[in-house]
Amino acid sequence: MTRPPGRFIRQFRLDAVDASRTGGYPFALPAVAGLARSGGVVLGPGVTFLVGENGTGKSTLVEAVAVAAGFNPEGGSRNFRFATRASESPLGEHLRLTWGVHKPRTEFFLRAESYYNVASEIERLDREGGGFGRPLLDSYGGVSPHERSHGESFLDLAVNRFGPEGLYLLDEPEAALSVRGCLALLSRMHELVAQGSQLLVATHSPVLLALPGATILEIGDDGSIERVDFDQALPVRLTREFLAAPDRFLRSLLES
Repeated sequence: MTRPPGRFIRQFRLDAVDASRTGGYPFALPAVAGLARSGGVVLGPGVTFLVGENGTGKSTLVEAVAVAAGFNPEGGSRNFRFATRASESPLGEHLRLTWGVHKPRTEFFLRAESYYNVASEIERLDREGGGFGRPLLDSYGGVSPHERSHGESFLDLAVNRFGPEGLYLLDEPEAALSVRGCLALLSRMHELVAQGSQLLVATHSPVLLALPGATILEIGDDGSIERVDFDQALPVRLTREFLAAPDRFLRSLLES
């Protein structure tokens, strides 16, 4: 049965005091400067993608939304409270979220670069009986992510741990996935939206961006945050241009 699309987080914005800051990390990042100028980003139901060049700050925004929502900075559910090496920006402390009326039934923050640490925490909790009566690994496909390839563990997470009416914040989930893996994740995202879930995803993947009905917000080099169509999105345009004339691109790159 199709549920109404989830819209648990309606907006995120900077504190009024912090919106005036322009210097220092992370406030000097284009995306953060653009957020300060715009007054906030409105999130619709279903899936919202953040795209932009490396260094614009899209991953920093997703991480900050996760921290402001109460997630562990390294990833996991709200119940995960471990720390290996603090690398998150302080932006989450200055972000304010506007929540909808309904609360999500389940939540998860996937930070691709630190999912290894999450997998280690899952194993530790199981050893110490933190699964509340049943193995925690059952919710992740029954096999430790350390015993699966990086890409397989990401798909196990999406298929087995993610469920209906959930809130999922994903930072570059395609990092470990093949093209076929991205297609599998796209299909799973489509199912989750039909089940009333909301997803905020930072990505470079033109495959994921093809998800029907998704909102694509592109962060410009100047920090502007604009809604774009699939065909206009930077990853899609650059990929198409390269595939249409790889020899021309390679000649230009290698000769220079």
